[in-house]
Amino acid sequence: MSDIRVGAAPAPTPAPASPEEIRLRKAAQQLEGVFVQQLFKAMRETVPTDGMMDGGTGEEMFTGMMDEHIAAELPAKWEHGLGAAVYRQLRGSLDGAQPGAGATSGAGDSL
Repeated sequence: MSDIRVGAAPAPTPAPASPEEIRLRKAAQQLEGVFVQQLFKAMRETVPTDGMMDGGTGEEMFTGMMDEHIAAELPAKWEHGLGAAVYRQLRGSLDGAQPGAGATSGAGDSL
């Protein structure tokens, strides 16, 4: 699978300093994966399934598994997605986090 980039070339982000930040980043990516999976599911429901080329239950199961796999992998490739925004918002609430480190108010931080 090729490397997927969304938007302009991202600035390199520093590695998380603590185990809590690592767990928070992973949880934020998983949350983004769930969101993407639900987005794929909603998009697939808009495609008509009646016709000559209907794959039936097997196709539904395969596309569901494919969407689940893609949704799990995709957030790690997005540099400034929903997961990054969740991470930035919740990082300031971690014990031992640097004051003001998670609460940036730049123009690129708004959703």
